[in-house]
Amino acid sequence: MFTGIITDIGTIERSEQRGDLRLRIACGFDMDGVALGASIACSGVCLTVVDKGVGDSGDGWFDVDASAETVRRTAAGMWQTGQRLNLERALKLGDELGGHIVTGHVDGIATVATVTAQGESHRVEFIVAGDIAPFIATKGSVTVDGVSLTVNEVRDEGDNAVFSVNIIPHSWQVTTLNRLSPGDGVNVEIDVLARYLARMRDRASS
Repeated sequence: MFTGIITDIGTIERSEQRGDLRLRIACGFDMDGVALGASIACSGVCLTVVDKGVGDSGDGWFDVDASAETVRRTAAGMWQTGQRLNLERALKLGDELGGHIVTGHVDGIATVATVTAQGESHRVEFIVAGDIAPFIATKGSVTVDGVSLTVNEVRDEGDNAVFSVNIIPHSWQVTTLNRLSPGDGVNVEIDVLARYLARMRDRASS
């Protein structure tokens, strides 16, 4: 379980197909405090640490395996060598819940429509497909590439929906969201409460 509050930006140093995709991610975490088998959210995707160490420069690294299903359901190109990832370690009992409850399970891909500076913040619009659209609500929570954000507004456009978020300067500086451009794909996780409410509704109507 995660909160959508990013604590580091990692870089993929190695991407090797071994049946599953083995990734080596450089990071600033103290690897002595990261156990093998621990969960780390990588741009919104919960992955398991299978190896770890410290590089020649003193920075930490960890290895994860991304299955074909994970690669298929996440944004195109995000697992290539050199890509930067938003990192968050799993929530521990007693930690502050600063964002919202995030599972690390991607529900779909959104496409960046516009990026507009507004004062010192940035307003970003995303287009999502109709299967995700009902779960996006004004002033609700959404996770974009692992970052907990509040939806400013949402409007339907045909089978799709467009929603916007406001990214404050701090979040803009300490996440990969500052690299977004129109046409880019991002990982989206809907609010877990919305997911369960939809399931209860479907059961009640069947």
